[in-house]
Amino acid sequence: MASLRSHLTIKRDATHKTRMRARAGLMALVFASAFTVLGARLVELGFPTEGNDQGARLYTSSTVVHRPDIVDTKGRILATDIQMGSLFANPSRIEDVDTTAEQLASVLTDVNPRTLRKRLTGGGKFLWIARELNPRQQAQIHELGLPGLDFVQEPHRVYPAGATAAHILGHVNVDNRGLAGAESYIDTRPARVAVTGRKADKQKPVRLAMNLSVQHAVREELGQAMKLYKSKAAAALVLDVHSGEIVALSSLPDYDPNRREEALKSDRFNRVTSGVFELGSVFKMFTTAGALDAGVTSLDKGYDARNPLKVASFTINDFHAKRRWLSVPEIFIYSSNIGSAKMALDLGPKRHKAFLGKLGLLDRMNTEMGLSAAPIVPKKWGRINTMTIAYGHGLSVTPLQMASAAATLVNGGYKVNPTFLARSREDAQHGSKRVVKLQTSDLMRYLFRLNVQQGSGKRADTAGYRVGGKTGTAEKVVNGKYSRTKLLNSFLGVFPMDAPEYVVLVVLDEPQKVEATGGKSTAGVNAAPTVGRIIERIGPMLSVAPLLEEGGVKFDEHVNASY
Repeated sequence: MASLRSHLTIKRDATHKTRMRARAGLMALVFASAFTVLGARLVELGFPTEGNDQGARLYTSSTVVHRPDIVDTKGRILATDIQMGSLFANPSRIEDVDTTAEQLASVLTDVNPRTLRKRLTGGGKFLWIARELNPRQQAQIHELGLPGLDFVQEPHRVYPAGATAAHILGHVNVDNRGLAGAESYIDTRPARVAVTGRKADKQKPVRLAMNLSVQHAVREELGQAMKLYKSKAAAALVLDVHSGEIVALSSLPDYDPNRREEALKSDRFNRVTSGVFELGSVFKMFTTAGALDAGVTSLDKGYDARNPLKVASFTINDFHAKRRWLSVPEIFIYSSNIGSAKMALDLGPKRHKAFLGKLGLLDRMNTEMGLSAAPIVPKKWGRINTMTIAYGHGLSVTPLQMASAAATLVNGGYKVNPTFLARSREDAQHGSKRVVKLQTSDLMRYLFRLNVQQGSGKRADTAGYRVGGKTGTAEKVVNGKYSRTKLLNSFLGVFPMDAPEYVVLVVLDEPQKVEATGGKSTAGVNAAPTVGRIIERIGPMLSVAPLLEEGGVKFDEHVNASY
C-alpha cells in the first residue's frame, strides 16, 4: 500500500511539472508574439507607410528643405531658417468634425469653419490644416485637446532686415524653396540645400556682395526722393566698377520677403534687372565714348547745333538749345540731341551698333540670379536708328546693363560682368578684357566730372567726393506717342572721378513738378541731387576718403597735357 501511495505521488508531481512547463511555454509564446508585434509597429513607425500618422509626418517633412544662411559682405545675417510648426489632420480619427472645425477656426482666424468642415469630411488619412504656425497658436491648439490633429516641425525662412534688400534676396515658397533673387540662386546649387527628415548639417553661408549698411542708406534715400518728387516708382544701384560687385540695389515699391504674398503685386517687380527702359540722354555717354574710341571726333572738335535736325517725318531739337556751334564737351554738358546725333552719324550705324554691343547693351545680361530682361533692339539698324539711339530713344535696356556699361567707360575700359556674390577685384580682372581704350576712359572721366562742375549734373556734386556723371530725361511712350508730361528720369553718377570706384545709378518714374525743384521735373533737379545725397551717405561706409580740396592736376590740364 505504501508503495502504491508513493507511486501515485510521483505521478502527480510529474503531471504538475508537465503542466507548469506547458504554461511557461505558452507564456513565452505570448510574450514573443507581443514583442514581435511591438517590433513590427516600431519598424512601421520608423518608415513612412500609407495610413499612419508618423509616416505622414515624415513624408510632409521631406517636402521642405533646409537652406544655408545668406549673409552680406560683412557677414551679417540676411536670411536664416527657424523651426515652426505646421498643423495636419487624420480625418479618420476625428470624433466630432463640427466641433473640430469651429474650435480650430477660433484660433486660426483665417480658416473658414464651413470650408474646413467640408475638407475634414472628405475622407483620407492626411490633410494639411495650416502651415508655419507660431508657438502661441500651437499652444492654443494643443490646449483644445482635439483628437486626430498633430504638428510637424518644419524649417521656415525669415529675413531679419525685412524689406531692406527684398529684390536681392528674393523669397521662398511654403516648402522653403527659392522663388526669386539669391534664394533662387541657392536652389540651382543642389549641394546648398538639404532635405529634412533628419537634422540638417551645418551649411556654409552664401556671402553676397551687398553691404547692408549701404543698402539701407540707398533704399532710404530713394524712398525719400520718391516721396519728395512724387514719383510713382524708383530704382537705384551701386556697383563696384572694378569687381563688378552689386553693393546695393533697390526698386520701389518693394515688399517684405517675410510676407511673400506681397511680391505678387504687379508694381513690386525688380526694375533694375526686370525692367527695360528708354533712358534718354544718359545714353549720350556711349555715343561720345564710341566716337572718341573710333577716333572720328575729339574734345577739340565741334558740331553745328544752330538749327533743328530734320529726319524723315520728325525733327530732332535740343531741350536747352544754344543755337550755335558746340564743342564735344559742350554737347555733353548741355546734353545736345542735335550734336549727339551728328556725332553718331560720324561714327556710322555699323560701328555705333558694334560699340554698344561690346558694352553689353544689346544682349540679355546673365548673373547668378538668372537672365535679366531682354533689351528692345531695333530689327533694322539704319541712320535714323543711330541718330535717335545717340540721345537715348529707340533702344531700351535694363538699369543694370546701363550701370555695367558705364563702369567700363571709367574703369580703364575693362568689361567686368556684374555679380551679386562677393568677389575680389583681382578675381574679376582675371575674367575681364579691355573693350575701350584707356585714353577713351580717361577722356570720359574728364567729361563726367565737367558735367557735374558746369553742366546738367551740378546738383549731384558732393563736397569731398569729386562726383561725375550724366543726366537723362526720357519721355515715356504713351499710346504709341512720346509724352511730354510723363518722364523717366535718371542720373548715372561715378565717384571719385580722379580714381573711380563706384557707379551710382538712380531712376525716377514720372517725377512731378514740385516746389523743391522750382516747378521743374527734369533729371538735373531730382535724379541728380538724389545721387548726390546717396554718395554723401555711403562714401564713408565704403571707405572712400573725402578730399576737402580738388587738389592735384586739374582734369582739363591732365587731358590736354596727355592727349
